[in-house]
Amino acid sequence: MLAPLQTGAARFSSYLLSRARKVLGSHLFSPCGVPEFCSISTRKLAAHGFGASMAAMVSFPPQRYHYFLVLDFEATCDKPQIHPQEIIEFPILKLNGRTMEIESTFHMYVQPVVHPQLTPFCTELTGIIQAMVDGQPSLQQVLERVDEWMAKEGLLDPNVKSIFVTCGDWDLKVMLPGQCQYLGLPVADYFKQWINLKKAYSFAMGCWPKNGLLDMNKGLSLQHIGRPHSGIDQPSWLPESLGEQGVIFIPIATTDDCKNIANIMKTLAYRGFIFKQTSKPF
Repeated sequence: MLAPLQTGAARFSSYLLSRARKVLGSHLFSPCGVPEFCSISTRKLAAHGFGASMAAMVSFPPQRYHYFLVLDFEATCDKPQIHPQEIIEFPILKLNGRTMEIESTFHMYVQPVVHPQLTPFCTELTGIIQAMVDGQPSLQQVLERVDEWMAKEGLLDPNVKSIFVTCGDWDLKVMLPGQCQYLGLPVADYFKQWINLKKAYSFAMGCWPKNGLLDMNKGLSLQHIGRPHSGIDQPSWLPESLGEQGVIFIPIATTDDCKNIANIMKTLAYRGFIFKQTSKPF
């Protein structure tokens, strides 16, 4: 009797979900920049006898992926731009597709080899100073560590569906494949499909976020975390004083583009948005 009972429960849950969605109707998404979704949804569901747990179920439908891998590179840069650019920060957040909560983090700084000295412009833009990349692993070594982390987290299991998420197409369409081509390194297949959060946001909200994360946070009435152009909230180091042993560094907090991306995704998911791959096959 266990299987029939489970089937019946699933059908009942499906019925409730369908009925609640009919109640909410067009309120699953508010117009771009209007933060009234939650209160409207709660009131409408309550009026039709739905509890808080059902409201959460409706506003957070099942996603197509078990995990979202939020990625945001920082790279060498200058004005005018230097070539080739090289990745200097490689952060990934593993986001549970069911709860939209962060489960694991990968973070490494990368030593640039073509232009080993960071420019003042690069440091000002990213908050990354020379001491943070000196002596760090090469891109090839970091990619090997990424693969080890992916395996440890179960993300290489063929039964587990995961996809990278970036704020734009630059990270995985231009930066990583371009540097790998320059260095003669292969690009793993899992880096060849991704979700561009800007496109996902425009599909959900009906307007394009010209200023990226800042516009998306504003449109969803979210507070921007930190300052732009820092992958994950890792300790940074700034000089405190000069002594006989040279520069003494003290830790300060950096900002976190990855956490902004994760926060935006969670908010869109609670509004009923289903994330889909936006990149075209290589």
